[in-house]
Amino acid sequence: MMNPFRYFQPTEIRFGAGRVAEVGEAVARWGRRCLIVTVPEFPAFAPLIARVKASLAAQGIAFAHFDRVIPNPTTDVVSAGAGMARDFEADVVLGAGGGSSLDTAKAVAVEARHAGTSWDYLFFREAQPTEKTLPVIAVTTTSGTGSHVTQVAVVTNAKEKTKSALYNSRLFPKISLVDPELMITAPAHVTATTGFDVFAHAFESHINPGGSAYTDLLALEALRIVVSSLPAAVSDGADMQARTSMAWADTLAGLAIANAGVTLPHGIGMAMGGLYPHVAHGEALACIYPTVLRYTWDAAPKKFAAVARLFDGSLAGRDDAAAAEAFSGVVEAFLRTIGLRIGLEDLKIPEDELKVLAQASLVLPDYKNHPRIASREDIYAILKRSSKCEG
Repeated sequence: MMNPFRYFQPTEIRFGAGRVAEVGEAVARWGRRCLIVTVPEFPAFAPLIARVKASLAAQGIAFAHFDRVIPNPTTDVVSAGAGMARDFEADVVLGAGGGSSLDTAKAVAVEARHAGTSWDYLFFREAQPTEKTLPVIAVTTTSGTGSHVTQVAVVTNAKEKTKSALYNSRLFPKISLVDPELMITAPAHVTATTGFDVFAHAFESHINPGGSAYTDLLALEALRIVVSSLPAAVSDGADMQARTSMAWADTLAGLAIANAGVTLPHGIGMAMGGLYPHVAHGEALACIYPTVLRYTWDAAPKKFAAVARLFDGSLAGRDDAAAAEAFSGVVEAFLRTIGLRIGLEDLKIPEDELKVLAQASLVLPDYKNHPRIASREDIYAILKRSSKCEG
């Protein structure tokens, strides 16, 4: 019997090669004064910025460019962008780039029109974004975060060494342009780390008790695509079929987490990013995932087995328990294939700080949505076992 569920997704998705050409028209539907939010310009990114500005100009849209986004964007970065938005009197925000740029754009859209800073509007606070929030248009250039179809903006408070999130339906982008041609220049390591985040989003949606028949449909299709398309995209970044497939998988996984949510690995990964900003989110997930799977499989054997068989067809003839137990080894092999079989030691995370990291991993509620609820001691043990790997 199917459990009752609710599904909500207000973002208009424009998917396919060449869709970036529509950015001016998309922005014009929501405003006439646009703040563009990106990382600093670099050679491979410059043509996109030029195309975006030309498209806006062709629509008669005035624009200012905030180009100070950093990986694991901080509250200070968001405040600087919000200040520019206010000074320019922006009425729409355009985020162009990877997840850091899109999350920054969303947080700027909140802070530019509300008192205080974005940190005052985190998901657990009483104060939440209102109808004053500026509309956001998204142009994504990586396949990983799903931010172009979620109501989440992840930000880091550098002073508190904490990574948290705004979570509100007003943060859903109004229109998202998903153009796989923009992803061709992403380096192999970026492709691998963001792509593994797609896997994590889809898998965690699938095992999350808050999931549904609808999110399972999205998540399992995303996982099916990741199996073959991510190694191909890592191996050959110009493979348009692989890039298109991964862009679709990323979108599907984003649609899933927007309604089901993530679990323990993301709670640990977020804590890691807050304490160690040099660690990419996908790297944080990759180093802990095999150990988390070994810790969890017997709490949800049917769901684990379903995914394990997508990755390894030889498991089709084995019962759920055997397939589920084998899944951690399957993921280890997959991580080796995409060059991400790493340990905490490789990320230069000191072993004597693992207890602090374990405690920080309990700050976000993600661990409560995991099939097996972890204590601080459980997480510490997971981290200890994730310190080293065979490569």
